[in-house]
Amino acid sequence: MSLELFLLIIVVITALGFDFTNGFHDTGNAVATSIAGGALKPRVAVAMSAVLNLVGAFLSTAVAAAIAKGLIDSGLVTLELIFAGLVGGIVWNLLTWLFGLPSSSSHALIGGIVGATLAAVGGHGVIWSGVASKVLVPAVLAPLIAGLVATVGTWLVYRAVRGVPEQHTARGFRYGQVGSAALVSLAHGTNDAQKTMGVIFLALIAYGSASNTDPVPPFWVIAACAVAIALGTYLGGWRIIRTLGKGLVDIRPPQGMAAQSSSAAVILLSSYFGYSLSTTHVATGSILGSGVGKRGAEVRWRVAGQMAIAWLITLPAAGLVGAGTYAVVHLIGGFAGVALGFVLLIAASVAIWMQSRKAPINQNNVNAEWKGSLTAGTEAPARDADEPGAQALVDALLTDAAPEPGADPDTAPDTERGGAAHTAPPLTVPPVTVPESAAAVRVPEAV
Repeated sequence: MSLELFLLIIVVITALGFDFTNGFHDTGNAVATSIAGGALKPRVAVAMSAVLNLVGAFLSTAVAAAIAKGLIDSGLVTLELIFAGLVGGIVWNLLTWLFGLPSSSSHALIGGIVGATLAAVGGHGVIWSGVASKVLVPAVLAPLIAGLVATVGTWLVYRAVRGVPEQHTARGFRYGQVGSAALVSLAHGTNDAQKTMGVIFLALIAYGSASNTDPVPPFWVIAACAVAIALGTYLGGWRIIRTLGKGLVDIRPPQGMAAQSSSAAVILLSSYFGYSLSTTHVATGSILGSGVGKRGAEVRWRVAGQMAIAWLITLPAAGLVGAGTYAVVHLIGGFAGVALGFVLLIAASVAIWMQSRKAPINQNNVNAEWKGSLTAGTEAPARDADEPGAQALVDALLTDAAPEPGADPDTAPDTERGGAAHTAPPLTVPPVTVPESAAAVRVPEAV
């Protein structure tokens, strides 16, 4: 096996690994509000999202073409460079997932590749106009537009149902949440899966098995990326789902429907025009807008500020990891350099995962009340509402057995069984034989 083929295989595996992390990192963008609002059970929500991400990945390749051809000079790309960029994206995805920060997987990937390009060939290898028009401008405008649309939508929804009792509208809004969550999941597949397709397309161009004049990636690339992002989505990024669903705003069904509908509209439009949009920025802007649009809603701006800081440093942080990885791989060179880079990536990923196990968040406690931080209040896993615990059963039995107020406990009617009033026999305790050494202790024979 030649070094170039070995590099290509490693790059494809690493790219699919990034797609997998992209799936669970961004699951919350589609289903967090549906889970928080009670429209869908957590595991059902992520399963639905996974299927629709899979379908969406086949619907558009405009973003893949933008990633492959619009951000860096494809004639200067090497497989080492692509591998290093992917490492930068994966490490940043995992770190932000650990802290429950919904940062942009798109920007992590782009930052890693741009950083590796700068380390490899310098600034002339980056198409800065493409980075500005297809990454930076949408990053600023997307959350603002989505937030504005969600604010207006939320206000209109509450205006339309003003005076109608909530019990008459809640079910309809939950159905609306399910539909809008499905639409966001489909839109996510049309946008985010394309980014990894573009990276593998770049690798194939660098290897020589594809041309930069090809309009779309090969079908096997599209299929592999679709499956990888769907599997990651089904795994469920519970830490980020919790932040989006409980940490920003206490979501009610009307807000959730308005937020998700706004997200779907903005993401689908960006996919149509080929913009490499961050679905995280869109979803976050929509959720904040749903809080602003509801009178009296609490918006936790401190959590939003932490997320904004993560957004600002995503591109440079992922770029530094990508540049450092390229330096290590290129310095050692050959099979050993690539193998060492891959081993270090796996070691970092395992270390981050083990750290997350110290305070795990899963489908059982993702909806626990927010108490100021990601893991506060999640120590005891919450039960599903339809699965009463032992204490609830005991309370129910005691309530059933308790007599009516003012009734004689010994003659209370057994109404549950339709029986008549009866007199309870006295409780008799069998005689207890007491050892001679304990003769001083008297045990009554009856109570």
